[in-house]
Amino acid sequence: METRGFELGCDGPSVLVVGIDGSDTSWRAMYYAFGLARRQHSTVIAVFVVTTAVAFDGTPMLSYQGGIELGAELGHAVKALADEYHVTAHFMCLTGDPVLTLSEVAAEQRADAVIIGASRSFGHRFFGSKAVRTVRRRPCPVTVVP
Repeated sequence: METRGFELGCDGPSVLVVGIDGSDTSWRAMYYAFGLARRQHSTVIAVFVVTTAVAFDGTPMLSYQGGIELGAELGHAVKALADEYHVTAHFMCLTGDPVLTLSEVAAEQRADAVIIGASRSFGHRFFGSKAVRTVRRRPCPVTVVP
């Protein structure tokens, strides 16, 4: 990945990290990130994190293979959007906790902003939304797209 050094008088972000998972809100976050990147001449790093959700009885709800297949589809979508928007973009399919992984990628890539979709799952009422957890972990601006 190309990294840009400090540029005196540079306005706006140079690297945007966007979390995607295939949900409606993550698609809106991705389109928002690509629009912003096009206007600001930024690089988009789209991150999909494969997790194996476990039900209360301990059975897996999402298979690892299913997550990898969804990641491949999202990777193709990111490439298509990058071509359509004429934006430099990279796709990362990683495993782990979505909030921790997104924060680690943002720190490693020196992201100027993180963009994520708002959570619509029922579980966030008990465990906290990924958006709020991300806002608390990142020193850079975090945009939550509804």
